[in-house]
Amino acid sequence: MTAAAAPTDLLANADAAVARGNLTEAAGLLDQALSAEDLGPDVWLRLAGLRRALRQPRKALDAVHRALAQMPFDFIALSLRAGLLEKLEPAWAGEAWAEALAQRPEGDLPHGMAEIVSRGTQLRDAWLAARDAAYAHATADAEEQAGNDQAWKIARFRSNVLRKTRIWHSEPTHYHYPGLTEREFHPRERFPWLAEIEAATAVIRSEMQAAIASSRAELVPYIEYSEHEAMEQWRPLNRNPDWTAVHLIRKGEIVSANAALCPQTMALLSKIDQPQIPGASPNAMFSLLAPQTAIPPHVGVNNTRLLCHLPLIVPEGCWFRVGGETRYWREGEGLVFDDTVEHEAMNPADQLRVVMIFDFWHPDLSPPEKQAVAAVVAADGGQDEGP
Repeated sequence: MTAAAAPTDLLANADAAVARGNLTEAAGLLDQALSAEDLGPDVWLRLAGLRRALRQPRKALDAVHRALAQMPFDFIALSLRAGLLEKLEPAWAGEAWAEALAQRPEGDLPHGMAEIVSRGTQLRDAWLAARDAAYAHATADAEEQAGNDQAWKIARFRSNVLRKTRIWHSEPTHYHYPGLTEREFHPRERFPWLAEIEAATAVIRSEMQAAIASSRAELVPYIEYSEHEAMEQWRPLNRNPDWTAVHLIRKGEIVSANAALCPQTMALLSKIDQPQIPGASPNAMFSLLAPQTAIPPHVGVNNTRLLCHLPLIVPEGCWFRVGGETRYWREGEGLVFDDTVEHEAMNPADQLRVVMIFDFWHPDLSPPEKQAVAAVVAADGGQDEGP
């Protein structure tokens, strides 16, 4: 009786059969080898490729599924599955390509994959558009009854389900208080003082311009760290004159030379519930971003405070991304956001961009919670570096 061939011999014989162009024999030899021993996902993928070449898509799909059972996030295996479903189950192909493309690695695609992936991207996009339309139709009645912020949440819910947006979280570098509402941009309805600040835009802008023009004003780089400090997210802009600030209040101390030139602005700030933490807060400043300058993605220190931007001078095209939402600054339109969610900004224009920035307590905090946060930050010597 002839002894059964070892799986390794069967693999070698399968390679030889492929070299001779006998794909049927090669597939049979791989079947024998895999029936004797599970040789791993790569061999299952080799079998799937042979079955596809032999126009046996169902058998090819079965082999791909055996490979995916061992490496469920493999881009090549998922792409092969999606391509097979285009023929076997067209209604499922778009979703299959969405799963595959979610695992696409960085860099160039393997040889021969670019055209396949381009077609898969089109199928994925069509599938997403159809789902988006179906969701929009399904939620239309609810959105009609919702307020502006509720309608935004419903739309974002649909976007999250479709994975058009990722789910962003507060990730402060130092202080994370649990249970606070996580939002990139917070709805203006929660901040009744915002309308008064916006109404004073012209006055604040005038005082800002007078401060910048004054020889008494103190204009400093926005980011000032010692080189030995751990501040990798800021390294390109550390002590860089392309991003400067005129501080009105810095780490709880009024900057007298600047504040004296902006009395009405200071009066408005006095009405806002800013943290009172020695060495840390309150903070308020005019932020000057030079033309053709980017602020890299970064996160702030403390999620117990939010920031407000009041745009004062905004050339066309200046944008601000917080998490998954990008907005364009518009003069006189305040933005309230959580700076412990990753954010970045860009001034692509040829003119200076100026925004007033100030911090204030997160509105979810009760008085005892504010007291506790202030005590902890103060005990650290005011490690919160401000906005």
